[in-house]
Amino acid sequence: MSETNSLKNIATSFLKLLVVGAVDEAYANYVDNAFIHHNQHHKGDRESLKLGMQQAALKFTDMQLEVKSVLQEGDRVTTYSHIQSNLNNMDVAVFHMFKFKNDKIIELWDVGQQIIKDSPNENGFF
Repeated sequence: MSETNSLKNIATSFLKLLVVGAVDEAYANYVDNAFIHHNQHHKGDRESLKLGMQQAALKFTDMQLEVKSVLQEGDRVTTYSHIQSNLNNMDVAVFHMFKFKNDKIIELWDVGQQIIKDSPNENGFF
């Protein structure tokens, strides 16, 4: 695997494609056919999450993603990102953890938290 094809780059490229609505391309390039996930809003199979991502891309057409941090340990990559959309004033911090096999995503976990504008925490979220 070359540096330009590192697992970190694959994970961030996958997320960036999703945000611009290129869900089919993201899945074709980076997701294994045996992919499973742990998002509690969808069935755990590949196609259910893909459909949910396609629906989100249609709903949140102005979505923006800024990857703040990417960590890799073996076959796992974790990203920490800031996702925003003007629709419903979405402002969310999200962790994604990817598991890879043969440079393809075979498993995904994600957890997000809404960023509160008037939080009493002076340290901010990022």
